Amino acid sequence: MAMTTDPVWFITGCSTGFGRELAKLILGRGWNAVITARNVDQIRDLTEGYPDTALAIALDVTQNDQITAAVAKAQETFGKIDVLVNNAGYGYFSSIEEGEDAKIRAQFDTNFFGLVNMIQAVLPGMRQQRRGHIINFSSIGGLVGFTATGFYHATKFAVEGLSESLSKEVGPLGIRVLVVEPGPFRTDWAGRSTSRTPVTIDDYRESVGKRMDASLAGSGKQKGDPVRGCEAIIEAVERDTPHLRLLLGEMAYKLATEKVDAMRVNFEALKTVSLGADFPDDEQ
Repeated sequence: MAMTTDPVWFITGCSTGFGRELAKLILGRGWNAVITARNVDQIRDLTEGYPDTALAIALDVTQNDQITAAVAKAQETFGKIDVLVNNAGYGYFSSIEEGEDAKIRAQFDTNFFGLVNMIQAVLPGMRQQRRGHIINFSSIGGLVGFTATGFYHATKFAVEGLSESLSKEVGPLGIRVLVVEPGPFRTDWAGRSTSRTPVTIDDYRESVGKRMDASLAGSGKQKGDPVRGCEAIIEAVERDTPHLRLLLGEMAYKLATEKVDAMRVNFEALKTVSLGADFPDDEQ
């Protein structure tokens, strides 16, 4: 197939939430969308009415052979990938002490290593065309940590650091990186998509246990609108001036700015201690 002149978006995790809504918006604009999910039957409906611009592919981002095949199929079909959206991921609720090794590693495999492998798979094509966007879904939880989701935060803090370095490496090549940091949204993040390890240690019932209960009870009632959130992502990608981070929702903005202020207070409070760790000027 000849290379299309319209944008080609490759989106992971399209069965629910942000991935699904973003795919709808991209296709509705007449653009091309490679729509992926572990179970392709859950996303086939998204392709209805778009025989030439939608491609549904089964993809588990923890399986490198599936990543390689999906990227090759996208490039074979459309001739290029303009925008990669690393949306696939899920939450895990547990106290740090009670975290289960298998569940911790499985979450890192999806939320972090799957994202890394997707980036590595699309970069050769983007470097060749000297343009592209890589959108990495983080979270307000990639900037601020709370009880009960420490391991999820660890995956998203890792995404933040990787993305910052990546933006400096590929920026000179015409490739932009955007980190998306949603607050609470009406997706399935706190519901079916979340793994949990019940609190059995009494010392954590008031902190970790209560947060688990509150998150589950609030699922489906969050203020954030996934459709408006996805429209904001498209707007950020289309802007002439690139920015690394996009906070989504009032809660995310509030918590992020409070974190920045708290860090500054922390840094200034220990400034003399910090500066005292250097060799004195007369000894350098």
